[in-house]
Formats: sequence, structure tokens, C-alpha cells
Amino acid sequence: MKRIYFDNAATTPLAPEVFEAMLPYMTEHFGNPSAIHGYGRKTRAAVEQARRTVAALLNCTPGEIVFTSGGTEADNMALNGAVRDLGVKHIITSPIEHHAVELVAHAIGNTGSAKAHWLRLNDDGSPDMAHLEELLKATKGEGVLVSLMHANNEIGTRIDLDAIGGLCRRYGALFHSDTVQTMGHYRFDLANTPIDFITCAAHKFHGPKGIGFLYVRNGVNIKPAILGGSQERNMRAGTENIYGIVGLAKAMELAYEDLEGHQRHVQGLKDHMKKRLLEELPGVGFNGDPSENSLYTVLSVRFPDDGKGEMLIYNLDIEGIACSGGSACSSGSNKGSHVLGALYGERPGANIRFSFSRYSKLEEVEHVMGVLKRIFQLVPERG
Repeated sequence: MKRIYFDNAATTPLAPEVFEAMLPYMTEHFGNPSAIHGYGRKTRAAVEQARRTVAALLNCTPGEIVFTSGGTEADNMALNGAVRDLGVKHIITSPIEHHAVELVAHAIGNTGSAKAHWLRLNDDGSPDMAHLEELLKATKGEGVLVSLMHANNEIGTRIDLDAIGGLCRRYGALFHSDTVQTMGHYRFDLANTPIDFITCAAHKFHGPKGIGFLYVRNGVNIKPAILGGSQERNMRAGTENIYGIVGLAKAMELAYEDLEGHQRHVQGLKDHMKKRLLEELPGVGFNGDPSENSLYTVLSVRFPDDGKGEMLIYNLDIEGIACSGGSACSSGSNKGSHVLGALYGERPGANIRFSFSRYSKLEEVEHVMGVLKRIFQLVPERG
């Protein structure tokens, strides 16, 4: 059976070059980077070189990068730290954020330590900028953090960091963006972007799982959420994930070597699949922003409510095709997508997210189209 992986928004395969870079730190270079002997100095140097690599690629300073276990921890650090240490009394966010932001905002609101404000959205999931300015005006001077993800992990709608960051600066608000889906897929110039926190998870761009970072702009001083040792420049206690950190930096280097080429390749696959779906499957539609401004790795498809959609994701899996019915972070739960529910309510039909990477191929798109046509009985069953 041909096996096709179109669930790259959930995680990506580890690049072979990344594994090769990590391997010596799993075997030969095993010292604790807090130790002062040669073994420790070797791994300490690797951590700091990785930090410098990441900072150079993002145009920020190494001291602004704090390595974490991934995007969820980084999001939690930013929101909780802003409320605990920076006098934030209002969090402005949206109902379609990743749960690492949405649930934290709810929890903070429930404790009364800050008030959560839920931003109105346009039909494609983009923020209502007039409502954002209205909320910023109403809370000006009271300590405000705006938290909006750069690109939605389920529907791909992408925001303008400069426009929103500029509005936040005008009203004296802090700005955090979950950039987990866009890190390694777009270029960032953090020295010239009006933003205070961004987050990263390496496994979204062919790096290892269990490693990410939080960018904290210089002058924005939050305290560590995990207490113990003085690791990560006193920002996150605990022995560093050395080979994960090395792997993250290598994955970012690879991503930026030919970023525009990868963008063209993956955007081409997405556009081709959209075209074929519209031509071959009557009643199909798309969720989120249909324009090329959306996240080029994600295609969220709404299939018609004809009785075949209910088991569609399982039938695709049986055919060896991996895709998603929503965020992988909600897999195993019986709840529907909070993103699609917030935008479209109880709309009938099956929603499938296909997500691509630089390793995806045009012939794989064609194979998936053939399977979909067979499932929807647009071609005869195989004999």
C-alpha cells in the first residue's frame, strides 16, 4: 500500500541532516552543560552556538532566546509571566487560538488575576481590527497583553504582525504571537517587528520533538516559571535538552537555506490540490482565508454532507493517507474543533486538514485525489 503523510501541521519528519547533527550529542558529547570540566564546556558551547544561530536567523540578540520544551510551554511562559510580572490586567485574544493560549487565557480570567477579552473575527478567521482598536482604547493604561497566533494551525489564516504590533505600540500594549506554525516557514526580522514574545516548536519544521523556544524582547523582564537551577540564563531551570537544542538550530538553518524555494514548492502543491478538488468533487469548499496570504502549508477542506464524510478521515487512513480532522493537540478527545465551531457553528459536512512539507510530492496529491474520488464514488471501485 502506498503511504502518504499529509499531516505536517501536526508534526514533520525529522530531516536526516538534523539527526546527523544531533547524534554526537546523544553519544560522544554527553556532558552536563552546567559542569565546569571539559565534557560540560563542550555541551555548553553547543547550546550557546545554537542560540546564536537562531538569533542570527531571526535578527535578534542571543539573550532574547529562551529554549523550552516546545510551543505550549513557551505560550504559557509568555501569558503567565506577563500577568505575574509585568502588571498585565487585560488579555485580548481570540476564540480560535491554540489551546496553549486559549485555555491559559480562560484560566487567568477565572482566577481574577486578569480579565480575558475575546476579539471578534471576520468570516475567514482574521481579526476584526476595528474591534481590536476598540478594546485597546477601552483598556489603555491598565496593563494589556494582546495574544494572537501568526497563522491558525487548523485553517491557515495568517495575521499581519506589523499591523497588529503597531496598533499595540500605539496603545501601550504588549504583543505576543504564537508563531509555531510559521517558524521555519517565513522569515522574521524581530529587531524591526513590534512584538514582545513569539514561540517556536522545532518539530513543525523537520526538527526534533520536545524542544522549542520563547523569544522575549530585551527590556521585557519576566521571571522564571520553573525554579531550580540557573539554566537558560536564570529563565528556565532544569538540565538543557542538548541534542534537541542542537537539532532545532540545524533545522532552522536548513529551513532558511532555500526558504523561498520551499514556499514555491509547497504553495504549488496546495494550489494544485485546491484546483483539483474544485474540478472533481462537487460541493467541496474551503475553511479560512482562501487567498495566498494564508499559511501555504495548510489546506482545510469542507466536504459535502452526503453521508460519506462522517467516516472520511478513517477511510483515508485505511488507504494509507495521514491527514487530520482538526488540531492534533485535540486528538483522542470527542470534542469537535473549537476553531471551526467558533467560526462556522454546527455547519454540516466533514472538515479535513491536509498539510504539506518540502518533502511532499505532486504525485502524492494526485494519488489522494484518486482515493477521494473513489470514496465519493465518482470513479468505479477497484476490482
